[in-house]
Amino acid sequence: MKRVLFLFVFSIAAVYSFSLIGADAEADAMARRFAEAGAVQTGESGTYNFDKAHSFIGFRIKHNGLIEVPGFFRDFTGTVVYDAKDASKSSVNFTAKTTSVDTGVQGRDDHLRRADFFEVEKYPEMTFTSTKVEKSGSGWSVTGNLTMRGVTKAITFPFNLTGFLPANQRTGPRMGITAETTINRRDFGVNYGTAAAIGDDVKVVLQIEAVQPKAPAPAATPATE
Repeated sequence: MKRVLFLFVFSIAAVYSFSLIGADAEADAMARRFAEAGAVQTGESGTYNFDKAHSFIGFRIKHNGLIEVPGFFRDFTGTVVYDAKDASKSSVNFTAKTTSVDTGVQGRDDHLRRADFFEVEKYPEMTFTSTKVEKSGSGWSVTGNLTMRGVTKAITFPFNLTGFLPANQRTGPRMGITAETTINRRDFGVNYGTAAAIGDDVKVVLQIEAVQPKAPAPAATPATE
């Protein structure tokens, strides 16, 4: 049993790690330089798109009252509209394809896609749209509407802006966000099993790196004779 548990945890860690591979070497080198010099806390206003290669939308739920089993969604999109002058005027939204749920165990993932859980054929997407961003202690919080299985509930994510990177030769400016909140699965019609076997509380975890589209190069000025 210990070996099975170790292999499961290792497989989840490996999947998550490999999902983050593929970073632009130039951007990585720049990130290291900024990390050594200290975080850049002020970024550029604009629309930032989630960078799927360096972002994570996942969850954790307690099993048998013993451990939290992790999972994530492989297929998602999202945007952050950031106001550098007044972050409270910013907004965020994301969509995750429920059929892309992945916990590292095929049988469990197949079950999660059925009517007991996400019912992916009827509800192929889970969405979040913010309605308010406000300062909360030393960090921030974003409140919005989470829709899952056809049920929409207002939830609040405490979040932190982890820093910004300026544009480089290949990409536009980047920003980092971490957020975590807890929802009750039964609020969204996920009633399978007992709370002792499968916890009612689900921790929703976001690790987001978002990037503005690269600005187009200025058109060349025609030569004059």
